[in-house]
Amino acid sequence: MTEQNGHRQHISSQFSEELSSATAQLLQMGGLVEKQVLTAVDALIERDSGDAEMVIESDKRINAMEVNIDDECFRILARRQPTAGDLRLVLAISKAIVDIERIGDEASRIARQAIILSEQTEEHGIEVHMRRLVKVVTEMLSGALDAFARRDVDKALEIAQGGQELDVESAAAMGVLAERIRQYADCVDAAITAMWAVRSLERVSDHARNIAEYVIYMVDGVDIRHTEVDAVLDRLRGR
Repeated sequence: MTEQNGHRQHISSQFSEELSSATAQLLQMGGLVEKQVLTAVDALIERDSGDAEMVIESDKRINAMEVNIDDECFRILARRQPTAGDLRLVLAISKAIVDIERIGDEASRIARQAIILSEQTEEHGIEVHMRRLVKVVTEMLSGALDAFARRDVDKALEIAQGGQELDVESAAAMGVLAERIRQYADCVDAAITAMWAVRSLERVSDHARNIAEYVIYMVDGVDIRHTEVDAVLDRLRGR
């Protein structure tokens, strides 16, 4: 092996390590926000202001991770000037961490609603629905992150075009809350507070779908935003 070839292999190895490191950091960040969402909803249901405060405080760590990963992506772009699939990977990471950070924001919003509820005595009556809803949402998020790690286009497409179960659970929760508002005047504040939490979970699912879309773009270079499902499938079948 010539010295020049050895140098090229060394550079290539470093580049691969940098890409792997950025991906690993993204997945770590994603795992942390998933825990935040679960903890925030538990705090809401149990009216645990202590756990809620921990979720809000840990959002600072999420923000710092986003900045660090974004800086790493910028350094990779500037130093390595990646092309094709490697470029799409860096861009996908850069986009996905924005959605992950916003999921952290939604977890903090739910935690703030939990603190408000902890100071109230009224019942909202959707504990079962909230547990079902957060299960669906976190499964979407973990599935999107797993698809990112495995570059699994089929799983990513399933998540990006899914959400029917989420719609059912969300509608059920909102229906119960609306009924309580109609029937019990003393439950209005608690019900409205819970409604905000439901909306936050819906937004978490939207961000999970965005991450899944980035996976499809990263692997196949296909942007499925604002695209009909059949057209997406036709393009992917032709890859």
